[in-house]
Amino acid sequence: MEQLINGQKVDFIMNQVEKLWDEEVSFLQKLGRYPSTLGNEAAIQHFIADYLKNELHLEVEMITPDPQKLSSLPGYSTAEWSYAGRPIVVGKYAAKGEKKGKSLILQGHIDVVSPEPTTKWSYDPWGSTVVGNKMYGRGIADMKAGVAAMIFALKAIQSAGVELSNDVIIKTVTEEECTGNGALAAIEAGYLADAALIPEPMGQVGLTAQVGVIWMRIKVSGLGAHTERADKAVNAIVKSYEMVKALLNYEEEINNRSKHKDFTDHPHPQNINIGTIHAGDWPSTVPSECTIEVRVGFNPGLNPEDVKEELTAYLLEAAKKDEWLKDNPPEISYYGFHAEGFSIDSNQELFHTLGEAHRIIENSELTYGAFTGTTDARFYNLYYNIPATCYGPLGSNLHGPDEWVDLESVKRVTKIYAAFLLKWCQYKE
Repeated sequence: MEQLINGQKVDFIMNQVEKLWDEEVSFLQKLGRYPSTLGNEAAIQHFIADYLKNELHLEVEMITPDPQKLSSLPGYSTAEWSYAGRPIVVGKYAAKGEKKGKSLILQGHIDVVSPEPTTKWSYDPWGSTVVGNKMYGRGIADMKAGVAAMIFALKAIQSAGVELSNDVIIKTVTEEECTGNGALAAIEAGYLADAALIPEPMGQVGLTAQVGVIWMRIKVSGLGAHTERADKAVNAIVKSYEMVKALLNYEEEINNRSKHKDFTDHPHPQNINIGTIHAGDWPSTVPSECTIEVRVGFNPGLNPEDVKEELTAYLLEAAKKDEWLKDNPPEISYYGFHAEGFSIDSNQELFHTLGEAHRIIENSELTYGAFTGTTDARFYNLYYNIPATCYGPLGSNLHGPDEWVDLESVKRVTKIYAAFLLKWCQYKE
C-alpha cells in the first residue's frame, strides 16, 4: 500500500463530515431513542437496514443467527433465549472495477444493557439529551455513537463523490453484551475482509489486548420453612454468602498471580462481578433456593474451559468448609459469555494506517491500551486471521446512570475513520 493520502482529498472529505455533522447528531439521537436491550433489537435494526439501503445505497442483508449451526464453532457462547425476530444487519459497499488497496469491516453492536434503576438518572435514558458537548443516554457511548461515526465516515466519502477501490462491509450486530453470537453469525455468513475496525468508546486509544470473560450461575439450596421456625431452617440467601466470599477470595488470588504482559501496569485487571441474586418470594418464608449470576474475567491466553474447571473446583472446595454446604453442595453451571482474551502486535499495517489517520486529525501519535472487558474483536483476531482493533470516541458511565458521549470526539472519530478508509481501501482519482 504505497499510496499516500492526498492532503487536499482529506480536507475535502473532512469538510463533508462537517457539512453532515448536524445530520449525524440527529441520526445518533434516533439510535439512542430505540430501547434496544436484549430481545428488543428488531426495530433499530430495521431502521439501520433501511438507512444503509436508501441513504448509502449499500447491498443489505439481514441475518438471523442459528445456534445449531454456530454451536460447533470456536468462540460460540451458549444462549438461553431465542433469536427469532432479532436480525443482524450487514451492508456492503462493493467497489467497482479493478480492486486496489484492501477491504475493511466496520462493525458496531446495537444491543445495550438495561438502564435500571432509572430513578438514578438525571436524564431520560432513552432521550438522547444533548447538554453542551455531551449526549446522554443508555448505550449512547456503548456503542451507538461509534455506529454513527462509522456509517457517516463512509457517507462523507460518498457525499464527496469519491469512489473507494475496495469493499467496505458495515455490520450492526446483537449480543455483544452477553455472547458475541451476533458477530459470529455475520462472519459465518461469509462477510470477511482484510481487517476490521470496531468503534467501541475507547477514548481514541487503539486496543491491543483484552481479557477473557465467562458467565456462571451458582444455585444454593437451603431448607425452607415458616419464619416461626427459622432457627431450625436453613436460609439459602445466607448460605449464598459463603459462595460470594469464595468468589471474592478467588478474585484476590488470581490478581496476585503473575500479570499478563499487557496488564502489568493495571492494578486489578481481572474482575469478578456478582451481577444478580434471585431468591425468595415472601418475607415470612425462609427461602429454599438462592441463585447468583456472576461475570468472571481472566488473562489472555487462558482457555475458558480451564478457567471454568478451576473455578468450579475452588467453589466446591470452599463449600466443604460449611456444615450445610458440604452435604448440600451448590449447583454450578455456565451460560452466556465463553470468551477468550487476546493480545495482538501493534506493529502491523492495520495500526500503522490507523496511526496515520489519527495523526492527520489529532496532530499527535496514536496510543495503545488493554481492556479489562471483552469486545467482538476477539473473533477476528483469534479464529479468522483477520486483524481487528477497537478505536472509538470518549464517553463515560458505561452500564451506569447518566451514560454520556463527548460529541466532539464522535466528530473526530468520524473524520479519522474516513481518513482510514481513504488510505486502507484506496480510491479512484
